[in-house]
Amino acid sequence: MLSRQEFAVLYECLRGKTPSQRELVEATGYSLGAINTVVKALKEQGLLDEANALTEAGMKALEPHKVDNAIIMAAGMSTRFAPISYEKPKGVLTVKGEVLIERQIRQLKEAGIEDIIVVVGYKKECFFYLAEEFGVEIVVNAEYAMRNNNSTIMCVADRLGNSFLCSSDNYFVENPFEPYVYDAYYAAVFDEGETKEYCLHTRGKEDRIVGVSIGGHDEWVMLGHAYWDRTYSTEFVRILRDIYNKPTTADMLWEDIYIEYLPQLPMVMRKYDPGVIWEFDSLAELQEFDPAFVENVDSEIIDNICTHFDCERSGISNIVPIKQGLTNLSFRFDVAGQTYVYRHPGPDSGAFINRASETASEKVAHELGLDDSFVFEDPQAGWKISRFIENANKLDYADEKHVADAIATLQTLHTCTADTGFNFDHFAAAEETIAKLGAQERTMFKDFESLRSDIAQLDKLAKEHGARTCLCHNDFVASNILVAGGELHVIDWEYSAMSDYASDLAVFITCAPNFSYEDALQVLHLYFGREPSEEELFHCIASIAVVSFFWFVWALYKDEHEEAMGESLYQWYKNAKEYGRRAHEMAQDFAY
Repeated sequence: MLSRQEFAVLYECLRGKTPSQRELVEATGYSLGAINTVVKALKEQGLLDEANALTEAGMKALEPHKVDNAIIMAAGMSTRFAPISYEKPKGVLTVKGEVLIERQIRQLKEAGIEDIIVVVGYKKECFFYLAEEFGVEIVVNAEYAMRNNNSTIMCVADRLGNSFLCSSDNYFVENPFEPYVYDAYYAAVFDEGETKEYCLHTRGKEDRIVGVSIGGHDEWVMLGHAYWDRTYSTEFVRILRDIYNKPTTADMLWEDIYIEYLPQLPMVMRKYDPGVIWEFDSLAELQEFDPAFVENVDSEIIDNICTHFDCERSGISNIVPIKQGLTNLSFRFDVAGQTYVYRHPGPDSGAFINRASETASEKVAHELGLDDSFVFEDPQAGWKISRFIENANKLDYADEKHVADAIATLQTLHTCTADTGFNFDHFAAAEETIAKLGAQERTMFKDFESLRSDIAQLDKLAKEHGARTCLCHNDFVASNILVAGGELHVIDWEYSAMSDYASDLAVFITCAPNFSYEDALQVLHLYFGREPSEEELFHCIASIAVVSFFWFVWALYKDEHEEAMGESLYQWYKNAKEYGRRAHEMAQDFAY
């Protein structure tokens, strides 16, 4: 097995054909004395000839260090890179005249690495052309939205050996790749001042990594690519397979796994000069590197903002991502000294949301003073601009004033005479959602059909007793009720339409954490301003069961489509059962 110094000399002799000892000193950084000793030993072993050229035995000695392939990770959503990442993956952006991933593929090929695997997930179709145009292999990561990049590693677990591990969105000013590498390393740059990055702590002349901390001051930080040798790859894959199905693993970066098992995964730090490796975590960082990027990038979102405000692209600043999920993609931005929020329809929003209905309701809510943040919504495309509410907090169910003000807001909404012409029925929507779940067989658990039948009966009875239709929000929950300066602002009118008045009360109650039946009765008392009549009470309790059932099957759908709903799924199931039982008892008592 070659020593590090022997490898360095052999590799430089391979690259430089027949370099002199002094040229080897300059290339490797070792002293002349060390080089002379190593060259002499290599010649004695028959690995170098007298002219410092590699012999056949020398080439064979290098073979264990030959790079097998490169893995380019391109599956992630890049949520911090709003709004551009909402429309296309970062890896296919054009920076300084070159597509990021194409530049990286070319650099790998220039280094003699032909076996290149691109792992895709989010908007995967944007990368498919690379197979034909560059001869790379495309591997689809089906778990990209449910797990962190450890799922990408699992996709290529059987292909890892002497492998470069790259990110599709890195930009290397100088080509960092080479056909032979001695052992596993992570690229690093020196970060002056305070940093929140992964900081590397090393020992010895080889810069062996002995620890990693998140954040620090004047530190060498992880940035760019990594290289795994066969020993590292074998051990990492063994560990990953062992822990993959543990709940805590899903959210871990592969780097987090490395940190946790660092003693078992030896790796060195490879230092790079400032400005050689670029990683663009935000649009602002990319603009710093390529000032012309925003002016040249093809972005319908940016064009929408410019058209609405009649401004230049350069007039949009301070873009900060807020949310990326199935329903909405949102970011904050400034124009002309004012802060706004842009809401872009998510990839699966059409399954539930009627944007024309939402737009109509938003206009009514704005006129009523319930949502003075509303600026504009496109009723066909569904993108929306709102005024950003400073220092806002979501409603606190434990705050009696918050709850009282929220119910007063519902009274204002429910007594208005507006008719938007759009309707929303929770049980009908639940049935539509169940039909979408059929292929996944998520409704095949023990008591689903009995629960469904019970809710269907209650829905029928509720519509026969005490129903009254009015404009409803239909997603009247804490996260959509903002409190700022003592005033309430009701936002996100996506599910709004003409509905049963009790729908809003039901949503408010079933989505409240730790709400008891007595708490629910108190909300109803606030709404009516008195004790509800027997018919009103039955109608509202039955509606809570129906609405809970809708949100339960909606959560099943979300869960199935890679947006885990966690405890809410169980909460809505329990509420559908409990309030359904209470409503059925009332129905028997009052002979409905």
